[in-house]
Amino acid sequence: MSFLKEISPLVMNNFLSGTDVLSRYAAQITAEIQQGERRNYNEVLDLSSGDLHRGGIKPITFVRQVLAACVYPALLEDDSLPLDVKQRAQSLLRECEGGSVGSYTDSSGLAKIKHCVSQFITRRDGGVPSSPNNFFINSGSQTALMIMLKLLIRSEDSCRTGVLIPVPTYASFTLALEKQGAAIIPYYLCEEQGWTLQVEELRKALHTGRNTCNPVALYICNPGNPTGHIQSRKSIEEVICFAAEERLFILADEVCQSLVYGDDTEFYSYKKVLSEMGSTISSTVELASFNSLSKSFMGECGLRGGYVELVNLDPAVKEYGRRLLSTRSCPPVVGQIALDLMADPPKSGDPSFPTFSEEVQSIKNMIVKNTGRIQEVFAELPGISCQPLKAGFFVFPCLHFPPKAIQWAKKRQMEPDMLYCLHLLEETGLHVRPGCEYGQRKDSYHIRLFVATQENIMEDALQRLKMFHMRFMKEFS
Repeated sequence: MSFLKEISPLVMNNFLSGTDVLSRYAAQITAEIQQGERRNYNEVLDLSSGDLHRGGIKPITFVRQVLAACVYPALLEDDSLPLDVKQRAQSLLRECEGGSVGSYTDSSGLAKIKHCVSQFITRRDGGVPSSPNNFFINSGSQTALMIMLKLLIRSEDSCRTGVLIPVPTYASFTLALEKQGAAIIPYYLCEEQGWTLQVEELRKALHTGRNTCNPVALYICNPGNPTGHIQSRKSIEEVICFAAEERLFILADEVCQSLVYGDDTEFYSYKKVLSEMGSTISSTVELASFNSLSKSFMGECGLRGGYVELVNLDPAVKEYGRRLLSTRSCPPVVGQIALDLMADPPKSGDPSFPTFSEEVQSIKNMIVKNTGRIQEVFAELPGISCQPLKAGFFVFPCLHFPPKAIQWAKKRQMEPDMLYCLHLLEETGLHVRPGCEYGQRKDSYHIRLFVATQENIMEDALQRLKMFHMRFMKEFS
């Protein structure tokens, strides 16, 4: 018997998603173009991922200079490096065993870097204390989420452990829940009101979920991926009260917190809001807050660095978390160093500050300009509506397909937005993701586009989308 037949169904079901199909087709088209095949376009434009550098954005100079000096300390003798870069690299290397980034660290991260991150959290939250003992550094927020799920989900129970998750939400988290054997309890964000999270929807979902499983946790993504929304302080307070009432553990995914650009919009962490509520709630609601390099202004996806901060957890539970982390030896040291730089960037007066400040502001200005242009183009197109963009890397417009287009997709046994994305890729070379990968209300369809890319790339992508969409709507009207 083939060993493949013995693989767990939880693993087997993870293969060949719609995203895989699109990615493979995009790679195939790219290879054909490189081999000289003529098409109406010269290259595939990939707006399917959340990778800043793939979008043509240059890495932050200060970050790469410090990393380079840490990896190759001989650069510390190079006069071209600013003094603050050398001082930071030397300080970080002193914390590494043998003065080398190639050495192991503590399983929860270097003590100095944990202290730096805790100070960053305290500053972010206006003075709310943060202890290095309450968080762990990981190889990205997804790793931290997986560890928390291991702590929360009891697969041996006859009644499955349930986790409430927003719809839409990014596919990799849903996949992580499925891998752990959790019961997924969907709650729908209100698109018509800017993807708001409504407590009555949470109550409805929880009531339904309790018929089939034991709900223990509530997952929040704020700012939202793929929706680009951000919760108000009042909304966060309502959600915390709901979690306290229903004794739910809050998993707050806050990885896009540094990219907030909507008018009159501000990011409030769940920890800050929780700390300022009444003592009965602030001291009892259990919370895990996640952040990472990948969706910060640095966009350092490949360095693999993130952290989880735990609030109000029993010390014994935290100890089990530490043990789970220790099985992974230690987080990547280069990723830890990058977290230190994210948490404590150059300050006014430092030699690197002018360049650093200019580069970060340039990225934010580009995103604001791109989102404005996206809204302009979508407003001109029939059959597309889009909620205002306020934060994060993505836009998630709604596609209003004519009935003939939906029937066309059904005959091919595909979701309409998936088929739309396939033909968009084939005809224009524009690679985006379909809404069906993230979940959506019945009979609604979306696509997700990455907005943090060079302006000329974004303009090219929008023109390709515009031409295709006009032909599509005309053909099926």
